[in-house]
Amino acid sequence: MTEPLFRTDAYLKSAPARVTAHTAEGGLILDRSIFYAQGGGQPGDSGRLTWDGGVWDVANAVKGDGEAIILLPVTTGPLPPVGAEVEMRLDWDRRYRHMRMHTALHLLSVVVPLPVTGGQIGADKSRLDFDMPEVIHEREFIQARMGQLISADHPVTDDWITEAALDANPGLVKTLSVQPPRGAGHIRLVRIGTESSLVDLQPCGGTHVARTGEIGDVRVGKIENKGRANRRISLTLAP
Repeated sequence: MTEPLFRTDAYLKSAPARVTAHTAEGGLILDRSIFYAQGGGQPGDSGRLTWDGGVWDVANAVKGDGEAIILLPVTTGPLPPVGAEVEMRLDWDRRYRHMRMHTALHLLSVVVPLPVTGGQIGADKSRLDFDMPEVIHEREFIQARMGQLISADHPVTDDWITEAALDANPGLVKTLSVQPPRGAGHIRLVRIGTESSLVDLQPCGGTHVARTGEIGDVRVGKIENKGRANRRISLTLAP
């Protein structure tokens, strides 16, 4: 397995690791990773590995068998050998924009309290699709409410519950198309706000900022009709 360092510290920009395996697609697996593996609508991280013998650029991180995370290369070339100690360095600017965007989408699901049918996170533009037969809020309302929640600088924390506890509270799951991964016996929850002043609580395996104020200036796009009952709302980060 690969220890997911990003799960306990999303702000970790570099760390040592050891190569445990090479893969058939020309990638490799480390014993620990600061690189988030693509999933849940969030892209995998990119960055660089350095070791006593070279530099290896990481194009993407994806999920492998079990709890393994596979790092894929920008170009084919010599791999650090199995057993080698490497230094991981994250493409931090790109990751941090994903963290800001991901947290902003959680807030969007609060402002538009409808089932989510799909979503995608990008460094510049992200979106959620909603089961929304009729528009319930105009863009200007959504923009204003998002600004209020961001500027309130709510804390963003996580917690864990059992799969049985999630089954007893199915309303925590907002997404219709993506369900929380099961099999480990526990589910990670991301909380915005505090227990006494809760803004949002939902299962999520992605990376987030520590406070909503870090999201910064977000622009809400037009509400697009994507089907009989499906409407899309996009967000962009100000430069």
